[in-house]
Amino acid sequence: MTTEPNDLWHTAELDLDAYLARIGQPAAEPSPTALAALHEAHVSTIPFENVEPLLGGAPALDLPSITDKLVHRRRGGYCFEHALLFAAALDRLGYSVTRLVARVPALDRGPRTHLSLAVRFGHTTYLAEVGFGAGVLRPLPLRHGTVVDQGGWPQRITREQGMWVLSKKTAEGWESMHALDDTPQLPIDYVVANHYTATHPKSPFTYRLVVMRTEAGRTRQLVGDRYTVETPDGTREERRIGPDELDELLRELDVVLEPEELAGVVERYAGPGDVED
Repeated sequence: MTTEPNDLWHTAELDLDAYLARIGQPAAEPSPTALAALHEAHVSTIPFENVEPLLGGAPALDLPSITDKLVHRRRGGYCFEHALLFAAALDRLGYSVTRLVARVPALDRGPRTHLSLAVRFGHTTYLAEVGFGAGVLRPLPLRHGTVVDQGGWPQRITREQGMWVLSKKTAEGWESMHALDDTPQLPIDYVVANHYTATHPKSPFTYRLVVMRTEAGRTRQLVGDRYTVETPDGTREERRIGPDELDELLRELDVVLEPEELAGVVERYAGPGDVED
């Protein structure tokens, strides 16, 4: 696995100081401990959301646009935005990072539409997943059989069919989330994947709202008109969100929309046939 030259990704365009202030982290020397702190702070601070695809557009992937949205505004994004932002910050901080692509959900069952990051320290490479539905708090060593606690939810890395498979522990056993190999990607690869993810009618991000927040011991998810709060002990609270509640809940999840954006989201957020009269 090799890393890419920084100028390929225009990392100088990142407002690093503003990013670090947004997630509340200092500019520390690279280390596995510092990487874990940056990773958890990013996931805990910046929400996962799909407002642009829901409204019929594809999110911009240039760093100034991503920085304006995820750093300077109270907004989030989906995997391409989160991971490109995090990778640029890691580059600027002196980390060895490679941008990869994962098949979702895993192996032969889904398209290569997820941006993952590999971060190397000596002989150990870590999988960084700041943009996987806000569901991965901490990096995972890319070693077969590694299990990492993610705020109360165990996740595992295995090597299968020449791919790294990320799985989560459920009541039924291990459930695969995605699979990736070690091939570095180019910026154009994400332009293509972003277009598919943001515009294809079968993409899960084009027809209903998805907002996710994860912190140690709690996840909050708004999928369509269903809001769910879950804890590692299995406690689960779910309720339907009506149109008059949507703006307040989005603000609680740190997604603050302009009036025209909110109007469009209110019209489409529940998805076809999901709204109960």
